[in-house]
Amino acid sequence: MRILIVRVSSLGDVVHNMPVLADIHRHYPDAIIDWVVEESYVGLVRLNKHVNEVIPFALRRWKKNIFSSSVRKEFSLFLNQLRSRSYDYVFDTQGLIKTGLVMGFANTTKKGKKIGLAHKTDGSGYEPLSRIFHDKSISVEKHIHVVQRGREIVAQALGYTVDTPPDFGLTVPDGHPDWLPSEPYAVFFHGTSRDSKKWPRQNWIEIGQLLEKSGLGILLPWGSVQEFDEATSLAASLPNAKVLPRLSIMDAALLTGKASFVVGVDTGLSHLAAAYDKPTVQIYCNIPRWRTCADWSDNIVSLGGPDEVPTLAEVKTTVETLLSKIQ
Repeated sequence: MRILIVRVSSLGDVVHNMPVLADIHRHYPDAIIDWVVEESYVGLVRLNKHVNEVIPFALRRWKKNIFSSSVRKEFSLFLNQLRSRSYDYVFDTQGLIKTGLVMGFANTTKKGKKIGLAHKTDGSGYEPLSRIFHDKSISVEKHIHVVQRGREIVAQALGYTVDTPPDFGLTVPDGHPDWLPSEPYAVFFHGTSRDSKKWPRQNWIEIGQLLEKSGLGILLPWGSVQEFDEATSLAASLPNAKVLPRLSIMDAALLTGKASFVVGVDTGLSHLAAAYDKPTVQIYCNIPRWRTCADWSDNIVSLGGPDEVPTLAEVKTTVETLLSKIQ
């Protein structure tokens, strides 16, 4: 059986779709699974031990110069790679027009099926027009965790039941760059695209001081000029903290996969930490946590919700509880 997964972005969405691969191989050990994903996440998907071939998709970059000859050439090469084999099943668990289009371009075997989501689920960015690319549209509960949603779509199509905790199948990249310490460390994923999702600076400092007492240094990644400034400000108040250089996705996977402890707001990187089953405190500020929280492991605790910002006391207690398990 040859299967194609179409899940192109973003980081959190890609990570949350990974348990689908382990599910398939648990029930169909000989299945060959390929994946179409945005080019920046190709290396990350290759870390999944269940994937065969990863097909890069560069829509984000192509859109910047869509009518250029170079983009047309790249898109033609993408189509050639996508169509170089036929699939028994093509899955789009995202339900967007762009993922539907990729599904539409893919080839299937004579009895092959293109399968996607039948309707919007709570909190999703589903686009109904994506259904025109489906041979079969799968219905799931509307109030459903994003990890479970993808697993249920594929399970219904392939005739098995989802009855195990999610297995993300992620390996840790090799290497030990200069910025990675040899001693145990914690990571603060403090940056996020929306100010409303951020946690107060002073609270981060208090948690940093708590981790310092436990002997953990703190590494501070960043992804924008504003996040760099925020990381620099935190490091100025935390002697045990270090601002990292700008990291690639693979660097971030290495950082996360080797961390001893993680505290993060709702961002793709904190979801990556949960996928690695790292002792993690996920902080949801004024947003629902039920849809993406890591509720499958005792190593991960999610706090907060709509109209709710986790208090310093709550996070402190949670950090202390998780630290007691690893010390």
